[in-house]
Amino acid sequence: MGPDQNAISRRRFLGTGAVTGAGLLLGSDPAQAHGQRKHHRAPRRASRTVDVVVVGAGFAGLTAARRLTQAGKSVVVLEARDRVGGRVWNHQLGHGLVSEAGGTFIGPTQDRLAALATELKVPTFAVYDTGNSVFVSSRGRETYSDTGPTGTAPPDPLILPELTEVVARLDQMSSTVPVDAPWEASNAASWDRQTLEQWIDNNSVTPFFRELIPAATRPIFGVEPRDLSLLFTLFYIAASGDERNPGTFERNFDTRNGAQQDRFVGGSQVIALRAAHHLGHRVVLSSPVRRIVQGRHGVSAVTDRLTVHAQQAIVAVPPALCSAIVFEPGLPGARAGLDGHLPMGFLGKVAVVYDRPFWREQGLTGMALSTTGPISATFDDSPPDGDPGIVFGFIGGDALRAFLKRPRAQRGQQVIDQLAGLFPDPANSARKPREYLEKFWPLDRWSGGGPVGVAAPGTYTTYGPALRQPFGSVHWAGTETATYWNGYMDGAVRSGERAALEVMDLL
Repeated sequence: MGPDQNAISRRRFLGTGAVTGAGLLLGSDPAQAHGQRKHHRAPRRASRTVDVVVVGAGFAGLTAARRLTQAGKSVVVLEARDRVGGRVWNHQLGHGLVSEAGGTFIGPTQDRLAALATELKVPTFAVYDTGNSVFVSSRGRETYSDTGPTGTAPPDPLILPELTEVVARLDQMSSTVPVDAPWEASNAASWDRQTLEQWIDNNSVTPFFRELIPAATRPIFGVEPRDLSLLFTLFYIAASGDERNPGTFERNFDTRNGAQQDRFVGGSQVIALRAAHHLGHRVVLSSPVRRIVQGRHGVSAVTDRLTVHAQQAIVAVPPALCSAIVFEPGLPGARAGLDGHLPMGFLGKVAVVYDRPFWREQGLTGMALSTTGPISATFDDSPPDGDPGIVFGFIGGDALRAFLKRPRAQRGQQVIDQLAGLFPDPANSARKPREYLEKFWPLDRWSGGGPVGVAAPGTYTTYGPALRQPFGSVHWAGTETATYWNGYMDGAVRSGERAALEVMDLL
């Protein structure tokens, strides 16, 4: 565990309540002399009073707290975990080396994440992208360059015509979706009545092309094409940009000039660790919020050990987890419905550490797409100097459900077997790992899945307007509420900045 992580992990809030009436001798208590029963009081919660209480110390909550403190407001951040970062977490490999188990990349138009990283002095470096990528399907293995017209997508001649046409149509359709209100698109009703799978089935003829679609939806969303509203998919594409650059499928999916272009030195969680370090005692770990109570004098967030009284609250956790918090008074029907209809994706990441990135010696980037194994996509996760070599893979949707049925040893062997097929070399290097790592976000109590809350048909048109609608003194943040780069670290940062501005206008 790195020094930044140690500093914030050691910081705990200790309750100060005491139990009264202990230590009395038998017969010496006047209450007992009158036959009355002695009652012990429960430990009292400590309390703090601030301008704003923030629930959640992921990128959204930490960003909101940072902006508020910079504006001179008092803040407490309550975090359920014993760490900060939310769905961004570094596997510590020792000697300062890490492998990102959650959010990893930054790319063009992710300007708010870039600005935050610059503030906190966290530099970036390019994802290794020299050589060819790999595509494995039911028809076999092929290699290709991502410098071609399809970018990261494979230019397989059997699927290329449909791939080009479908991507162009999705890009065109997404251009009519307002990123701040996708449910108001002119075709929102019809698009939200169908799944992405239904639309693909109606607009493609090649089975091989249809085979490719889950290899995209599993790593991007953690779900199958049948689980995705077409409207939500189009919004996600539209959100892959910024105020000056319209979103495109290519920018979302690609490595070169896309969302997977760069990484952070020291791992992406370093951003959260440094933000929390600057906030200091304002961040309280291991403190899940049980209740949020609103009244005439403001809002209170109640944990087992601490109650924070504030004028305003920012809830920066996924909507799917909000149902674990008791709101008094209760949430409006639309917001409660949203929380119950935006489940988290079912995504995991596995990583294998090697003595060296041997795939580079074969002229390969370490990036692969596969429709046949548990892993749908891999990336080179090695540090900037390439020592050691690390490759990670996304496993999502049905593939992860099947994968989790195996014991850990079998899971690791299945991953190594797949990597040996993706990156073969004469020395059979893929079968000589130094370490195997895995992180399954659906099993993480305080995430419930990843990388993002996913909208099935009907969700956005029914409940979408409640995403960012404040409820009294309660405001909503989190990447699911972002207009640009929804589901990404940049979206989380944007949402935190937006929520902070909302609150500051009321203080």
